Amino acid sequence: MKYRGSIDVNKPQSKVAELFADPNYLKEYQDGFVKKELISGKMGEDGAVSKMYYKYGKREMELIETIVANRLPDSFESSYHHKHMDNTMKCYFIPLSETKTRYEYGFEYTRISWVMPKLMAMLFPGMFRKQGEKWMRQFKELAENNNTM
Repeated sequence: MKYRGSIDVNKPQSKVAELFADPNYLKEYQDGFVKKELISGKMGEDGAVSKMYYKYGKREMELIETIVANRLPDSFESSYHHKHMDNTMKCYFIPLSETKTRYEYGFEYTRISWVMPKLMAMLFPGMFRKQGEKWMRQFKELAENNNTM
């Protein structure tokens, strides 16, 4: 399952990429995000592996993130592993003007092995897309309202 999208952010490319790269802001736009811990490599560099923790009510989830290609401020590619699914993410930050950036994103779920997510992906594929779109809208709001950047 694949999906792509984009959102225009009223901030310069360098500021959008800086905010995207800082894990301290993840909790501000990704619902349920708790923390990110470096497992190996150097934070933010190609090959770095981190564990990401999320909590949704009483349910907890851990993902392993591997950075495939960090070419910020232009692009970022990573893979995510969970015991029940794997996916990749590719992001592009395209300057539209001195003060506006298009954030293009693409997600591809390459493995879904647990019954519930597999059924949800088959019956309600838009559910995965809606979560990604929500996080992008929240990222845009954070970026545009962040006056420290």
